[in-house]
Amino acid sequence: MLQVKARIIENKELLPETYYRLSLKTPPIARLAKPGQFVHLRVNEKIFPLLRRPFSIHSVHKENIQILYKVTGAGTGILSRRKKDELLDVIGPLGNGYRLPDKRTKVILVAGGAGVASLCFLSQRLASCPAVLIGGRSKRDILGRDKFKRLKTKIKISTEDGSLGKKGLVTDLLQELLPTLHSPLPTVIYACGPMKMLKETAKIAERHRALCYVSLEEFIVCGVGACQGCAVRTKNGYKRVCKDGPVFDSKEIIW
Repeated sequence: MLQVKARIIENKELLPETYYRLSLKTPPIARLAKPGQFVHLRVNEKIFPLLRRPFSIHSVHKENIQILYKVTGAGTGILSRRKKDELLDVIGPLGNGYRLPDKRTKVILVAGGAGVASLCFLSQRLASCPAVLIGGRSKRDILGRDKFKRLKTKIKISTEDGSLGKKGLVTDLLQELLPTLHSPLPTVIYACGPMKMLKETAKIAERHRALCYVSLEEFIVCGVGACQGCAVRTKNGYKRVCKDGPVFDSKEIIW
């Protein structure tokens, strides 16, 4: 874990006043970062907002890291107005990330909304992937498709309003896909998104005897496990999302 002043390379608006992609030059964090980990940012040097904001690492390119974020309140609103060449105080990389799969496995990525962020970074470390499933409320919530192109895999999309891809939930796509994977190789699912989506993904994975890793989205305050504010119930007692996670084996969580 490092605390550094990172220079903004780009803070690009992807959708008007909604989604942004932030690129930061921070060689030491870029060198150490693993898929599924996150960074803790101070959005400015003022007293307000007092707390840092956690963001999954979206991708790593040489000395730079990228963060995909949605403007949801005052903190992310301030962040969206930060300019190129300004400095941000960054702590990271934090947390435990995804366990990379064995080469003899079938890999499925399941993303809900901004949950696509950490899975894009994971895809950079994968040799192959049979399917990438992305879901959102509408086509405005479908992001990051370009990041998966190197996998040369089919990307399936669902939206709740039917504005892009199949109408329904991303877990519907997973339920349809798993029975068609006629392969002696084991299947591993990596999922990130809203808690309700992760719970259903875990149920589907268990029914099909697939290994499933989920990245939990909880309200993280300190980011280093001291405050206990992001604790979740597991079969081995309460665990901290920021320190013990954010990635867990789905069978470990008490949903």
